[in-house]
Amino acid sequence: MSSKRKIAVVITARPSYSRVKTVLTAIKEHPELELQLIVAASALLDRYGSAVNYIEKDGFEIAAKVFNVLEGENLTAAAKTTGIGILELSTVFDNLKPDIVVTVADRFETMATAIAASYMNIPLAHIQGGEVTGNIDEKVRHAITKLSDYHFVSSENAKNRVIQLGENPEMVFNTGCPSIDIAKQVSKNDRLTFNPYEKYGGVGSKPNLDNGYIVVMQHPVTNEYQNSRKHIEATLRAIQKINMPTLWFWPNVDAGADGTSTGIRSYREKYALENVHFFKNMEGDDFLNLLNCSICLIGNSSVGIRECSYLGVPAINIGTRQNRRDRGQNSSDVSYNEDEITNAVKNILVKTERPKSEVYGGGNAGKKIAELLQSLPLQFHKTITY
Repeated sequence: MSSKRKIAVVITARPSYSRVKTVLTAIKEHPELELQLIVAASALLDRYGSAVNYIEKDGFEIAAKVFNVLEGENLTAAAKTTGIGILELSTVFDNLKPDIVVTVADRFETMATAIAASYMNIPLAHIQGGEVTGNIDEKVRHAITKLSDYHFVSSENAKNRVIQLGENPEMVFNTGCPSIDIAKQVSKNDRLTFNPYEKYGGVGSKPNLDNGYIVVMQHPVTNEYQNSRKHIEATLRAIQKINMPTLWFWPNVDAGADGTSTGIRSYREKYALENVHFFKNMEGDDFLNLLNCSICLIGNSSVGIRECSYLGVPAINIGTRQNRRDRGQNSSDVSYNEDEITNAVKNILVKTERPKSEVYGGGNAGKKIAELLQSLPLQFHKTITY
């Protein structure tokens, strides 16, 4: 019988995989750990750029798949998807009998992982807790913090916040963000190492990228989901006005995603977007390579706040989704307004410096987390500190 400690990591969405890929590798390569990889929710769905294909291509063996996404992309569907996740993951955990379950970040599906593990008395580790943002993710993130036994946070402010929430300081570790590990490798190359059109297909025109291009990634905001179509149309108008080569990525499966997707499709049918190409998904290292060589990122993805700060890529952050999140000097904030977005791009075009920051770590989080998963005492009860 194997004496290795069994670590079950649950991946529920495409960003979650790229965010913890180096953790998975470090667990897999650790002589005293056994990786039990569980892929669930939108990470299995092709319409959101099925992350499972990249996971298998990268050589990871999947221990279980959990199909639990309820159609609708509204608040009711999100709640029910979480409920189905609890039911299905409980069965998976009962079968795999992991020593520790690892959950990632703050998407609504991660709540199912935390609840199932907690009720089954399985020690729970949370990556990227303690951060603050401008939507429901913050509630989910802090709730998972209270359910978790070990906390692998990405910044000093996040560490302090988790401790302020009453967690045992001895179980809170600033490991840095695992996605910075990939950014560190990517930063060594200042040119595109692949042809995005040939490798990833997509739809739309194929503008020449040699003289610079913009990347757009904008998701609906859960507590503003009724306005998601209006929000995305402001960005579309700005991109049309800017009229530069643009690579646009499809939104996450969140409440309001239908509005965002419909807004993009309707706008494409009505106007000729000659300089814009749309992608569903991209491997994490390719995506960061694409960002690193871009003029800027426009949207509201945390990659603009997190990886782009390390790379020094200018990020125009639209709206409230990333409110109060720790950030470097690379980001600027605008509202859902086409003039503000276009002016922000003009400001970036006249700047020569691209300041970098290590607010989210220096690029060795994966190995740090694997070592902690091997050495920490197994516990599923709390020491009260408040």
